[in-house]
Amino acid sequence: MPQPRVSSFPQIRRALRFYQVCSVITGVGLLLLCAEMVLKYTPQLAVELFFLDSHGLFAFREVVPSPTGELISTGDGVNLSLGILIVHGWFYVVYLFACFRVWSLMRWPFWRFLLLAGGGVVPFLSFFMEYFVARDVKRYLAQREETAAEKRAAKAASGPSTPSAPTQEVPR
Repeated sequence: MPQPRVSSFPQIRRALRFYQVCSVITGVGLLLLCAEMVLKYTPQLAVELFFLDSHGLFAFREVVPSPTGELISTGDGVNLSLGILIVHGWFYVVYLFACFRVWSLMRWPFWRFLLLAGGGVVPFLSFFMEYFVARDVKRYLAQREETAAEKRAAKAASGPSTPSAPTQEVPR
């Protein structure tokens, strides 16, 4: 399997930082989305969160089934539950881009990209993936840089051991 070029290490570090930020934001968004779904689809609860509703600044309002079985919101403000859904969906696309950048720069196999992508779908996985991916990438970069430094030092040491004496000009 091909390895990343040493010249691409600054790009890899930037991509890793971007991935770490996206991973945390996506993980938090996914947890909010799961909480929203539990609140909405649990029959005993069946509520959605609204902002600037007639019942207050933030208000949980009941969700009622229509005759067709579809759930209808009873709130009259900004539906934050729907907002969480939309924001997480769009930010997941950004997260996939961050995963792709790290995956392609590190030249990993495709199964690793699929595992990274799963972080935005499986609750808590993005937090674990962020930790392990950051640890692995940083360790890999440090090892490669250390190896490259050792090769440069060995090359410099294998050169001429004594510098040649400067030639002196004979006066005429």
